[in-house]
Amino acid sequence: MWRRTTGEAPASRNTRGTLWVVLAWAVTRAVLLLALFGVWRYPGEDVRPDVAVIYHGWYEHLLTGSFPVGDVTWQYPPAAAAAFLAPAVLPFLSYASAFYLLACAADAVVFALLLRAARAPGGRLEGAWLWVVGVAVLGPIALARYDVMATALAVAALLAVARHPRVAGVLAGIGAMVKVWPVLVLAGVMPGRATRRSWISAAATVVALGLVFLAFTRGAFAFLTEQRERGIEIESLGALPFHVARYLGLWSGTSQLHYGSFEFLGPYVRTMSEVVLAVTVLAFGWLVWWRLRARAFSHAVLYDAAFTAVLVFITTSRVISPQYLIWLLGLGGLCLAHRCTAQRLPIVLILAACAFTVLEFPIGFGPVVRSNLPGIVVLLARDGLLLVASVSACRRLWRSTAPPRIPAAAPKQAVRVNA
Repeated sequence: MWRRTTGEAPASRNTRGTLWVVLAWAVTRAVLLLALFGVWRYPGEDVRPDVAVIYHGWYEHLLTGSFPVGDVTWQYPPAAAAAFLAPAVLPFLSYASAFYLLACAADAVVFALLLRAARAPGGRLEGAWLWVVGVAVLGPIALARYDVMATALAVAALLAVARHPRVAGVLAGIGAMVKVWPVLVLAGVMPGRATRRSWISAAATVVALGLVFLAFTRGAFAFLTEQRERGIEIESLGALPFHVARYLGLWSGTSQLHYGSFEFLGPYVRTMSEVVLAVTVLAFGWLVWWRLRARAFSHAVLYDAAFTAVLVFITTSRVISPQYLIWLLGLGGLCLAHRCTAQRLPIVLILAACAFTVLEFPIGFGPVVRSNLPGIVVLLARDGLLLVASVSACRRLWRSTAPPRIPAAAPKQAVRVNA
């Protein structure tokens, strides 16, 4: 007997949705690459000198087997050298062109992993769309920094946890030696065997790589001591009081290029730096407390915890560079790929923060450096969104994993006894 059906089959709709998101990724990335290759000019500051000058200089130094000790702009774990040496695999291109293409390849890896997550039972394409749109909003800087490569390691580690926790630990350990933060993605691994295997593998990977760098290179861990005098970067949350005070003429400090980025230098900066560090410690203390109290663990919790941990790390940091939001787009994409995520609102806030970030850098960086009113407004909006998203993410993570409340026993009814 024939049955009449209406509408498209789910498989057909899914295929069409995948084709659309793949097309959007291809178009947006082509536009970003054309801007980096100089075919058209992106408004604002030029984001390319970091690759063409600074990264290339590190590349030449690293080829000698030594890390750039004494270079205040070098502030990365030793495995980051792999990202800066990677353009050597494309010797027929200039260093900068090769780097942009390799960064785009890492972007494609993250995108492919999010599509894979969308194909899992209950998976959704919203995560892939977040990555496509968010990176496009951030502009060419997304492919002109190596953060997208670290994000690929973090997303791959999270997807490997369920079946291969040891592999996940190795990937997170490599990521930690590339950019530190990827080790945080293991915060929500299910207690028990998976936690032991992933964290032990991560620690073993860090130790093994560390020993290799110590044995065969020079100055691999100098970055640990060369950043002690760092102040407050002008784009961070802790910089907002100085911006306002400077605008009102109540603060005599200044902003200068310091340790590779513009920082505030002057009265009370060191005090604020210590306050920000204390807030970071308290925030991670809360994450440890959440981990000890959490009773519900799942794939959604794994992704939500990783997103929350990294978001807190960024918001409470003394440095908030525009490319840091790439990390949140990758982890937020995994959250949205799962239908049970509790982080939808914080992720929407992060996407809005990307729009204000590009207004801050590269489009309006001059007013930010000078603490002019337009720069302060944009920074206040971006950092405010990060702060609200952090608080919301923590609350939602806690509520989604808190132990169930035991209803109070009903009061006993008084029984009347007739004499």
